Amino acid sequence: MSGDVLSQNEIDALLSALSTGEMSAEEMKKEGGARKVRAYDFKRALRFSKDQIRSLTRIHENFARLLTTYLSAQLRTYIQINVVSVDQIPFEEFLSSIPNMTLINIFDVSPLEGNILMEVNPNVAYSMLERLMGGFGSSSGKVDNMTEIETKILTKLFERSFDNLREAWSGLIDIDPYLAEMEVNPQFLQMISPNETVIVISFNIVIGETSGMINICIPHVVLEPIIPNLSVRYWMQTNKKEPTPEQSVLLEKHLKQVSLPIVAELGKGEISVEDFLYLQIGDVISLDTQIEEPLKIRIGDTTKFTAQPGKMRNRMAVQILETLLSGGNEDNE
Repeated sequence: MSGDVLSQNEIDALLSALSTGEMSAEEMKKEGGARKVRAYDFKRALRFSKDQIRSLTRIHENFARLLTTYLSAQLRTYIQINVVSVDQIPFEEFLSSIPNMTLINIFDVSPLEGNILMEVNPNVAYSMLERLMGGFGSSSGKVDNMTEIETKILTKLFERSFDNLREAWSGLIDIDPYLAEMEVNPQFLQMISPNETVIVISFNIVIGETSGMINICIPHVVLEPIIPNLSVRYWMQTNKKEPTPEQSVLLEKHLKQVSLPIVAELGKGEISVEDFLYLQIGDVISLDTQIEEPLKIRIGDTTKFTAQPGKMRNRMAVQILETLLSGGNEDNE
């Protein structure tokens, strides 16, 4: 195991040392700054670029927001979920960094091959369970003593919560996740080779006064078919989505039902306000057009056609003569 990845017990020990005053944050900074040289392990294959890691971070930040909304509604309490880190490490290193007894949910994400793991800290899992059972959300963290009823309740909660991943991944691929198995001992997991590269997204979750970690482990084999979709170029291209044929037909149908004002303009004339006030039936207003000139047909504020007046079935009508381009250019089509 690399020295850069801490186990849950090591993390708890560091937090305890900070809270009791045994070690200060300044001392930790000095120790970290003193290490100028870091060993490089050639067995750690870096298969994802920084650009792809950033894309995965954005996707799962959205997942964290969706999951916060869902769990807040289900548990009826204050929930806060944030992405802490997104790293690529060997699968063996991920197994070494999680507790010996924890909740590991194994999800199938068809049509992609392979499975995704969601590891939930026992304190968090039991806090959720107690809230669902009407309690205050305290935690015992004894995962190995879970009853069949407790397992069933948590299974349904995690399975439905992972539905939010479908929406978060919708820009990449349409997946249909379902919970295939729940395990409490990471040593029994034989999904992939120990040296296989995995993406680990770590979330910090706060439920009332209880806090802990949720880790999502995605093997490289699962993401391999959609790795090209993680590039910035792909996201910029997919921001402008073309309508589907069904959407085009529906859009055309609605556009055909839109009402537009159409005006046949006989001409224009100018009179004084005084003359306007004294207008009476039978008065004549001189227009700026000749009788032989065609009428202008306006659609909205745009002159679109020329026409000549006439009658059709004893009603006033106009006959279109030509179509004007560019809102007034009188060249023929």
